Amino acid sequence: MNKAYEKQVGFKIREIREKAGLTQEQLSARLQVSGCDITRSALAKIEVGQRHIYPDELKLIKEILGADYNDLLP
Repeated sequence: MNKAYEKQVGFKIREIREKAGLTQEQLSARLQVSGCDITRSALAKIEVGQRHIYPDELKLIKEILGADYNDLLP
């Protein structure tokens, strides 16, 4: 994946997370409870495009945030 696209995806995740009223810590805790081991630090890196996001992570983030793939992908 190219860096510009990863940054756009991360920005979308952060934007939707903030609209949902969740902190990075809260979202990462919900991900961990659901079986996806993403720390707050890893989530922060995803949101700024410094870490790749895997399909299973994206799917779970989508479900937790109540978003659609079209909302998360530019």
